[in-house]
Amino acid sequence: MRKRLTRFLSLALVLGLLWFGTAACASQPPSQFDQAQQESTQRGADAVTKESTKGGEFNVFFPQAEGEYERVFAQEKQGFAEIKLKQNGQDVAVMSINDVKNNPTAANKFKASTQAIDGFPVVQQGSTATALLVGDRYQVKVLSRSPSFTPQDREAWLGRFDLKGLENLSARN
Repeated sequence: MRKRLTRFLSLALVLGLLWFGTAACASQPPSQFDQAQQESTQRGADAVTKESTKGGEFNVFFPQAEGEYERVFAQEKQGFAEIKLKQNGQDVAVMSINDVKNNPTAANKFKASTQAIDGFPVVQQGSTATALLVGDRYQVKVLSRSPSFTPQDREAWLGRFDLKGLENLSARN
């Protein structure tokens, strides 16, 4: 009886190991995180570099809100800062400054620019975003969040940033 029990347990152990080994080797569909990682790698985005500017340093370069507009600081991290622009309490745009040191290929799109604001190259990104590059280092972007916020509005707000101050920051860093 004891011999049969030992044989049974041994067989169960072998079958369990075989099943576990087969299940571990079976291909699993990629998770949403695997896909995001693959896409960011394909775009050439690297991890945030230590040399990128701290997001808090960008806050002074954002335009001041006036009249029916208000600014809401939304996000700040190494190499990036973002502000929501509200008009009469409703989100109309998002403004950001991004250190392209974290993704150097992001500056390539400005090489073919035919438009400039205060001497800095400007590009349209789709139908809702306008961006400019300061000192080959900082991408300043305004994204429309409302159909009423036009490309002309985006360009006007880009011109309100302290672009010369940001250029001086890029020269120091």
